[in-house]
Amino acid sequence: MQLNLHVTTNDGDDYTVTTNLFVVVAWERKYKRKASELSAGIGVEDLAFMAFESCKQSGITVPAVFDDYIKKLAAIEVVGQEPENPS
Repeated sequence: MQLNLHVTTNDGDDYTVTTNLFVVVAWERKYKRKASELSAGIGVEDLAFMAFESCKQSGITVPAVFDDYIKKLAAIEVVGQEPENPS
């Protein structure tokens, strides 16, 4: 499962990151939920965590503490989802 997340910071910076398997597993471990449960709905904290981890995977500098990252966010949205098995 891959999500493209568009992030806007309070400073006006915009960037898009894409989740990967590592990010999804990290989310499952932290929140004790399964990725299959995301189809029932996803919270803003879930999106922020996935963006936070995706930034670290992509080499984008983020604060060391997740809550400090959230404080810098103005908006976050899913802009697209990659198919699991593209044809």
